[in-house]
Amino acid sequence: MFLEIDRLMNTFAPAPGGAFLQTIIGSQFPGKPKFLPEKIPHTIDLDVDAKSIAFEIQAVDKDKPTILLAHGMGGCSESGYIKRIAAKLGLQGYGVLLINQRGSGSGMGLSSSLWNGGSSEDLAKMIDYFLQRHPYLLLIGFSLSGNILLKYLGEGRSLPPGLIGALSVNPPVDLRVASHIISTHRSSWLFNRYYMRLIGNQVRALKKNFSTAIDPDLSTIWNFDASYTAPVGGYKDVDDYYDQCSGKHYLKNIETSTSILCSLDDPFVPPEVFKNVSMNSHVSIYQPQGGGHMGYISRYQTPYGDRRWMDFVVLEWVREMSDRRTSK
Repeated sequence: MFLEIDRLMNTFAPAPGGAFLQTIIGSQFPGKPKFLPEKIPHTIDLDVDAKSIAFEIQAVDKDKPTILLAHGMGGCSESGYIKRIAAKLGLQGYGVLLINQRGSGSGMGLSSSLWNGGSSEDLAKMIDYFLQRHPYLLLIGFSLSGNILLKYLGEGRSLPPGLIGALSVNPPVDLRVASHIISTHRSSWLFNRYYMRLIGNQVRALKKNFSTAIDPDLSTIWNFDASYTAPVGGYKDVDDYYDQCSGKHYLKNIETSTSILCSLDDPFVPPEVFKNVSMNSHVSIYQPQGGGHMGYISRYQTPYGDRRWMDFVVLEWVREMSDRRTSK
C-alpha cells in the first residue's frame, strides 16, 4: 500500500541476539526521550465507575493529523516506547495523544474493572472524545492495544470520518495462542512474571478503591484471564473471551487504511496465526524476519541517531499517511 514502507520492511537488519533478546531490550531497556513536550491531561468518562486519564502533546503544525498512541498489556502512557515515540512525533510538529486503557497509568484505581483484549468500546469512546477536538486522527496500537484496535475497526460500527488510518504493532491476533505461550512455555517465564507484576499493580489499585472487586489468580496470564477477565467481561469462560476478542476474526471487515507490523520471530505471535486468515484489501501486513515482540533493535543507527527501528517505521508510516491526506 505504501511504497516507502514496503521498501523499509526489506531494510531492517536486527542487532545480534535473537528474538528473546530483542524483546527483553524492547521492554526492559526502553531508553528515555531526549525531550518530551508539555502534556495536557484529559479525563474521559468510559462508563459508570470508569474513567481514563489521557495526555495530549499539542501540535505545532496544525495542518498535520493528530496521532493517538495506545500502550500494550501492563503498560501505560508512561511506558518507555510510548514516551520515546511521542517525543519524536512532537519534535516533528505532530499533536500526540497518549491514552491509558481502563485501570492503567494515571487512571489506576479510577475504574471498577480492568481493560482486556476486547476493550474496543472504551477505545471507541476515547476516539470519539478526541475527534470532537481534532479533525483528523491516526491510530497506533501496540501489542494488546493493537489487537483491540483491529477489533474496533472490524466490528462493523460506523467509523467517524476523521479517522484516516491505523497501525497495529505486534498485535496478538490469536489471544489463546499468545496467552498459552506466555503462560506455559519455559522460555517465556520471565515475560509472564513481568506482565503479572504490572497487572498486579493495577489489581491492587483497583481493590483499594473497589473492595468488592474479584480477586484474580495472578500466577499466569491464562489463569488471570480465566479467573478475572472472562467473568468480569461477561464471557462464558476464558475460551469464549479468546474467541470473541481475537483480532484475526475482524480483519476481513476492516475498511480503513490499516497496516500491521509483526516480526516473523515474535515469540508470542507466531506467523502461523496470520495464515488462512481473511484480510480486507485495506489491510497490509508487514513481517520482517527479526525484531521479536516490539523490540526491533537495529544493527545500524536510524536517521534519528538511535537503533530503535520500530520508532523509525512508525514515524515513516505517520509521515506517509499525513502526506497522503494532504495530497488528496
